[in-house]
Amino acid sequence: MAKVLTLTLNPTVDVSGDADVIRPVRKVRTSNGRFDPGGGGINVARVLAKLGCPVEAVYLAGGEVGQMLDRLLAEQGVATRRITVEGQTRLGFIVHETSTGLEYRFVPEGPAVDADRLDAVLETAAAHDGDYVVGSGSLPAGVAEDFYARAADAAARRGARFVLDTSGAALKATLDRARVFLAKPSLGELEQYAGRRLGAEDAGTVAAEIVARGAAELVAVTLGADGAILAGPDGVVRLPTIPVRVRSAVGAGDSFLAGMVWALIEGREVAEAFRFGIAAGAAAAMTPGTELCRVEDIGALLQRLGPA
Repeated sequence: MAKVLTLTLNPTVDVSGDADVIRPVRKVRTSNGRFDPGGGGINVARVLAKLGCPVEAVYLAGGEVGQMLDRLLAEQGVATRRITVEGQTRLGFIVHETSTGLEYRFVPEGPAVDADRLDAVLETAAAHDGDYVVGSGSLPAGVAEDFYARAADAAARRGARFVLDTSGAALKATLDRARVFLAKPSLGELEQYAGRRLGAEDAGTVAAEIVARGAAELVAVTLGADGAILAGPDGVVRLPTIPVRVRSAVGAGDSFLAGMVWALIEGREVAEAFRFGIAAGAAAAMTPGTELCRVEDIGALLQRLGPA
Protein backbone atom coordinates (compact mmCIF):
# COMPACT_ATOMS: atom_id res chain seq x y z
CA MET A 1 0.00 0.00 0.00
CA ALA A 2 1.18 3.52 -0.74
CA LYS A 3 2.47 5.71 2.05
CA VAL A 4 1.11 9.14 2.92
CA LEU A 5 2.95 12.09 4.39
CA THR A 6 0.86 14.82 6.04
CA LEU A 7 2.14 18.33 6.74
CA THR A 8 0.79 20.41 9.64
CA LEU A 9 2.46 23.76 10.20
CA ASN A 10 0.09 25.08 12.87
CA PRO A 11 -1.08 22.10 14.98
CA THR A 12 -3.14 22.20 18.15
CA VAL A 13 -4.06 20.22 21.16
CA ASP A 14 -7.84 20.50 21.12
CA VAL A 15 -9.66 20.57 24.46
CA SER A 16 -13.37 19.83 24.12
CA GLY A 17 -16.31 19.38 26.44
CA ASP A 18 -20.02 19.93 27.07
CA ALA A 19 -21.75 22.71 28.99
CA ASP A 20 -25.44 23.17 29.70
CA VAL A 21 -25.47 26.94 29.08
CA ILE A 22 -22.66 29.32 28.14
CA ARG A 23 -22.97 32.67 29.93
CA PRO A 24 -20.61 35.62 30.26
CA VAL A 25 -18.87 36.45 33.56
CA ARG A 26 -20.09 33.35 35.43
CA LYS A 27 -18.05 30.18 35.56
CA VAL A 28 -19.16 27.68 32.93
CA ARG A 29 -18.87 24.13 34.22
CA THR A 30 -18.01 21.56 31.57
CA SER A 31 -18.23 17.77 31.43
CA ASN A 32 -17.15 14.94 29.13
CA GLY A 33 -13.82 16.63 28.58
CA ARG A 34 -11.26 15.18 26.20
CA PHE A 35 -7.90 16.14 24.73
CA ASP A 36 -7.08 15.33 21.11
CA PRO A 37 -4.24 16.15 18.72
CA GLY A 38 -5.45 18.60 16.12
CA GLY A 39 -4.64 20.57 13.01
CA GLY A 40 -5.63 19.66 9.46
CA GLY A 41 -2.79 17.34 8.49
CA ILE A 42 -2.73 15.70 11.89
CA ASN A 43 -6.46 14.98 11.73
CA VAL A 44 -6.04 13.46 8.26
CA ALA A 45 -3.23 11.27 9.60
CA ARG A 46 -5.36 10.17 12.57
CA VAL A 47 -8.14 8.98 10.27
CA LEU A 48 -5.77 7.28 7.84
CA ALA A 49 -4.14 5.45 10.76
CA LYS A 50 -7.58 4.25 11.88
CA LEU A 51 -8.17 2.92 8.38
CA GLY A 52 -4.90 0.99 8.49
CA CYS A 53 -3.02 3.17 6.00
CA PRO A 54 0.74 3.66 6.50
CA VAL A 55 0.98 7.38 7.23
CA GLU A 56 3.50 9.73 8.78
CA ALA A 57 2.53 13.08 10.26
CA VAL A 58 5.15 15.85 10.04
CA TYR A 59 4.39 18.86 12.20
CA LEU A 60 5.94 21.90 13.86
CA ALA A 61 5.55 21.93 17.64
CA GLY A 62 7.08 23.47 20.73
CA GLY A 63 6.74 23.92 24.48
CA GLU A 64 4.83 21.79 26.96
CA VAL A 65 1.79 21.68 24.69
CA GLY A 66 4.01 20.30 21.95
CA GLN A 67 5.07 17.51 24.30
CA MET A 68 1.43 16.74 25.02
CA LEU A 69 0.77 16.65 21.28
CA ASP A 70 3.56 14.10 20.84
CA ARG A 71 2.10 11.88 23.54
CA LEU A 72 -1.47 12.05 22.23
CA LEU A 73 -0.37 11.11 18.72
CA ALA A 74 1.67 8.19 20.05
CA GLU A 75 -1.37 6.97 22.00
CA GLN A 76 -3.40 7.00 18.77
CA GLY A 77 -0.77 5.00 16.90
CA VAL A 78 0.23 7.72 14.44
CA ALA A 79 3.83 7.67 13.18
CA THR A 80 5.27 11.16 13.58
CA ARG A 81 8.19 13.38 12.72
CA ARG A 82 8.25 16.47 14.90
CA ILE A 83 10.20 19.58 13.90
CA THR A 84 10.71 21.61 17.07
CA VAL A 85 10.00 25.34 17.05
CA GLU A 86 10.36 28.12 19.58
CA GLY A 87 7.20 29.13 21.40
CA GLN A 88 4.18 27.20 22.56
CA THR A 89 1.99 25.02 20.37
CA ARG A 90 -1.55 26.33 20.53
CA LEU A 91 -4.43 25.00 22.60
CA GLY A 92 -7.83 25.05 20.94
CA PHE A 93 -11.09 25.00 22.90
CA ILE A 94 -14.39 23.55 21.70
CA VAL A 95 -17.48 23.71 23.91
CA HIS A 96 -20.79 22.12 22.99
CA GLU A 97 -23.77 23.87 24.58
CA THR A 98 -26.17 21.01 25.28
CA SER A 99 -29.23 23.21 25.86
CA THR A 100 -29.08 24.65 22.33
CA GLY A 101 -26.92 22.22 20.37
CA LEU A 102 -24.60 25.09 19.44
CA GLU A 103 -20.85 24.59 19.31
CA TYR A 104 -18.33 27.27 20.24
CA ARG A 105 -14.74 27.10 18.97
CA PHE A 106 -11.82 29.18 20.23
CA VAL A 107 -8.73 28.99 18.03
CA PRO A 108 -5.48 30.80 19.01
CA GLU A 109 -3.07 32.11 16.41
CA GLY A 110 -0.09 29.88 17.21
CA PRO A 111 3.67 30.60 17.43
CA ALA A 112 5.86 32.24 14.80
CA VAL A 113 8.10 29.90 12.79
CA ASP A 114 11.70 30.40 11.67
CA ALA A 115 12.63 29.98 8.02
CA ASP A 116 14.96 27.06 8.73
CA ARG A 117 12.07 25.08 10.25
CA LEU A 118 9.99 25.67 7.13
CA ASP A 119 12.91 24.54 4.99
CA ALA A 120 13.05 21.34 7.06
CA VAL A 121 9.39 20.65 6.23
CA LEU A 122 10.03 21.16 2.52
CA GLU A 123 13.09 18.93 2.64
CA THR A 124 11.00 16.22 4.28
CA ALA A 125 8.34 16.50 1.57
CA ALA A 126 11.02 16.28 -1.11
CA ALA A 127 12.75 13.24 0.40
CA HIS A 128 9.79 11.17 1.62
CA ASP A 129 9.08 8.00 -0.36
CA GLY A 130 5.28 8.12 -0.06
CA ASP A 131 2.93 8.41 -3.02
CA TYR A 132 0.79 11.16 -1.47
CA VAL A 133 1.68 14.36 0.38
CA VAL A 134 -1.20 16.11 2.14
CA GLY A 135 -0.75 19.77 3.05
CA SER A 136 -3.64 20.67 5.31
CA GLY A 137 -4.46 23.46 7.73
CA SER A 138 -3.67 27.11 8.27
CA LEU A 139 -0.23 28.63 7.97
CA PRO A 140 1.43 30.18 11.04
CA ALA A 141 1.64 33.96 11.21
CA GLY A 142 4.37 35.35 8.99
CA VAL A 143 4.74 32.28 6.77
CA ALA A 144 4.69 33.14 3.06
CA GLU A 145 1.35 32.37 1.41
CA ASP A 146 3.06 30.30 -1.29
CA PHE A 147 4.43 27.70 1.15
CA TYR A 148 2.04 24.96 0.03
CA ALA A 149 2.86 25.76 -3.61
CA ARG A 150 6.52 25.11 -2.81
CA ALA A 151 5.59 21.89 -1.02
CA ALA A 152 3.51 20.80 -4.01
CA ASP A 153 6.47 21.42 -6.31
CA ALA A 154 8.76 19.44 -3.99
CA ALA A 155 6.35 16.49 -3.99
CA ALA A 156 5.84 16.65 -7.77
CA ARG A 157 9.56 16.49 -8.45
CA ARG A 158 9.62 12.95 -7.08
CA GLY A 159 6.30 11.92 -8.63
CA ALA A 160 4.07 12.17 -5.53
CA ARG A 161 0.50 13.42 -5.63
CA PHE A 162 -0.04 16.59 -3.60
CA VAL A 163 -3.37 17.07 -1.81
CA LEU A 164 -4.32 20.55 -0.61
CA ASP A 165 -6.73 21.61 2.12
CA THR A 166 -6.24 25.19 3.22
CA SER A 167 -7.94 28.56 2.95
CA GLY A 168 -7.53 32.23 2.19
CA ALA A 169 -4.35 33.53 0.59
CA ALA A 170 -2.63 30.15 0.92
CA LEU A 171 -5.33 28.43 -1.15
CA LYS A 172 -5.23 31.09 -3.85
CA ALA A 173 -1.43 31.21 -4.01
CA THR A 174 -1.14 27.44 -4.33
CA LEU A 175 -3.75 27.13 -7.06
CA ASP A 176 -2.24 30.12 -8.91
CA ARG A 177 1.38 28.93 -8.76
CA ALA A 178 1.39 25.13 -8.62
CA ARG A 179 -0.51 22.08 -9.81
CA VAL A 180 -2.04 19.78 -7.21
CA PHE A 181 -3.73 16.42 -7.55
CA LEU A 182 -6.68 17.14 -5.27
CA ALA A 183 -7.89 20.37 -3.67
CA LYS A 184 -10.60 20.24 -1.00
CA PRO A 185 -12.03 23.62 -0.09
CA SER A 186 -15.23 24.06 1.86
CA LEU A 187 -17.92 26.20 0.25
CA GLY A 188 -16.89 29.16 2.40
CA GLU A 189 -13.25 28.75 1.40
CA LEU A 190 -14.18 28.51 -2.27
CA GLU A 191 -16.29 31.67 -1.92
CA GLN A 192 -13.28 33.44 -0.44
CA TYR A 193 -11.16 32.16 -3.33
CA ALA A 194 -13.70 33.33 -5.92
CA GLY A 195 -14.40 36.64 -4.18
CA ARG A 196 -18.18 36.23 -4.21
CA ARG A 197 -21.07 34.27 -2.75
CA LEU A 198 -21.68 30.95 -4.45
CA GLY A 199 -24.66 28.65 -4.71
CA ALA A 200 -24.05 24.95 -5.26
CA GLU A 201 -24.24 25.29 -9.05
CA ASP A 202 -21.85 28.26 -9.02
CA ALA A 203 -19.47 26.34 -6.77
CA GLY A 204 -19.42 23.50 -9.28
CA THR A 205 -18.61 25.97 -12.06
CA VAL A 206 -15.71 27.52 -10.12
CA ALA A 207 -14.36 24.08 -9.21
CA ALA A 208 -14.57 23.00 -12.86
CA GLU A 209 -12.70 26.15 -13.92
CA ILE A 210 -9.86 25.28 -11.52
CA VAL A 211 -9.66 21.82 -13.12
CA ALA A 212 -9.90 23.21 -16.67
CA ARG A 213 -6.92 25.52 -16.25
CA GLY A 214 -4.79 22.71 -14.82
CA ALA A 215 -4.40 23.97 -11.25
CA ALA A 216 -5.86 20.72 -9.85
CA GLU A 217 -6.79 17.38 -11.33
CA LEU A 218 -9.69 17.04 -8.88
CA VAL A 219 -11.54 19.60 -6.75
CA ALA A 220 -13.86 18.38 -4.00
CA VAL A 221 -16.02 21.06 -2.38
CA THR A 222 -17.67 20.19 0.93
CA LEU A 223 -21.06 21.84 1.44
CA GLY A 224 -21.77 20.83 5.04
CA ALA A 225 -25.34 19.61 5.41
CA ASP A 226 -25.86 20.03 1.65
CA GLY A 227 -23.38 17.31 0.68
CA ALA A 228 -20.36 17.78 -1.58
CA ILE A 229 -19.32 18.53 -5.16
CA LEU A 230 -16.56 16.84 -7.13
CA ALA A 231 -15.08 18.40 -10.27
CA GLY A 232 -12.71 16.42 -12.44
CA PRO A 233 -11.80 15.64 -16.05
CA ASP A 234 -15.17 13.94 -16.56
CA GLY A 235 -17.27 16.85 -15.31
CA VAL A 236 -19.00 17.84 -12.09
CA VAL A 237 -20.86 15.52 -9.72
CA ARG A 238 -22.87 16.49 -6.66
CA LEU A 239 -23.93 14.08 -3.94
CA PRO A 240 -26.14 14.75 -0.90
CA THR A 241 -24.92 14.32 2.63
CA ILE A 242 -26.04 11.31 4.67
CA PRO A 243 -28.53 12.39 7.36
CA VAL A 244 -27.08 11.69 10.81
CA ARG A 245 -27.51 12.98 14.34
CA VAL A 246 -24.82 15.66 14.42
CA ARG A 247 -22.84 15.80 17.65
CA SER A 248 -19.91 17.91 16.41
CA ALA A 249 -18.79 19.33 13.07
CA VAL A 250 -15.15 19.40 14.16
CA GLY A 251 -12.95 17.36 11.83
CA ALA A 252 -15.69 16.44 9.36
CA GLY A 253 -13.81 18.00 6.44
CA ASP A 254 -10.54 16.36 7.50
CA SER A 255 -12.30 13.00 7.77
CA PHE A 256 -13.83 13.49 4.31
CA LEU A 257 -10.40 14.18 2.85
CA ALA A 258 -8.74 11.25 4.62
CA GLY A 259 -11.50 8.89 3.52
CA MET A 260 -11.20 9.97 -0.09
CA VAL A 261 -7.40 9.66 -0.11
CA TRP A 262 -7.58 6.22 1.54
CA ALA A 263 -10.06 4.96 -1.07
CA LEU A 264 -7.86 6.23 -3.91
CA ILE A 265 -4.83 4.49 -2.38
CA GLU A 266 -6.90 1.31 -2.25
CA GLY A 267 -7.34 1.56 -6.01
CA ARG A 268 -10.99 2.60 -6.02
CA GLU A 269 -12.40 4.72 -8.81
CA VAL A 270 -12.62 8.47 -8.20
CA ALA A 271 -16.44 8.38 -7.95
CA GLU A 272 -16.29 5.64 -5.34
CA ALA A 273 -13.58 7.45 -3.40
CA PHE A 274 -15.78 10.56 -3.39
CA ARG A 275 -18.62 8.55 -1.86
CA PHE A 276 -16.27 7.09 0.75
CA GLY A 277 -15.21 10.62 1.67
CA ILE A 278 -18.82 11.70 2.16
CA ALA A 279 -19.42 8.70 4.43
CA ALA A 280 -16.29 9.48 6.46
CA GLY A 281 -17.29 13.13 6.86
CA ALA A 282 -20.78 12.16 8.04
CA ALA A 283 -19.27 9.63 10.43
CA ALA A 284 -17.13 12.37 11.99
CA ALA A 285 -20.22 14.51 12.58
CA MET A 286 -21.69 11.66 14.66
CA THR A 287 -18.86 11.72 17.22
CA PRO A 288 -18.49 14.17 20.11
CA GLY A 289 -15.93 16.94 20.29
CA THR A 290 -12.73 16.21 18.42
CA GLU A 291 -12.96 12.42 18.24
CA LEU A 292 -13.20 12.27 14.40
CA CYS A 293 -14.83 9.37 12.53
CA ARG A 294 -15.14 5.72 13.54
CA VAL A 295 -14.33 3.07 10.94
CA GLU A 296 -17.45 1.00 11.66
CA ASP A 297 -19.66 4.06 11.13
CA ILE A 298 -18.12 4.75 7.72
CA GLY A 299 -19.09 1.30 6.45
CA ALA A 300 -22.65 1.57 7.72
CA LEU A 301 -23.12 5.04 6.24
CA LEU A 302 -21.66 4.01 2.92
CA GLN A 303 -24.37 1.34 2.64
CA ARG A 304 -27.00 4.00 3.31
CA LEU A 305 -25.59 6.14 0.50
CA GLY A 306 -26.25 3.26 -1.90
CA PRO A 307 -24.31 1.99 -4.91
CA ALA A 308 -22.34 4.29 -7.21
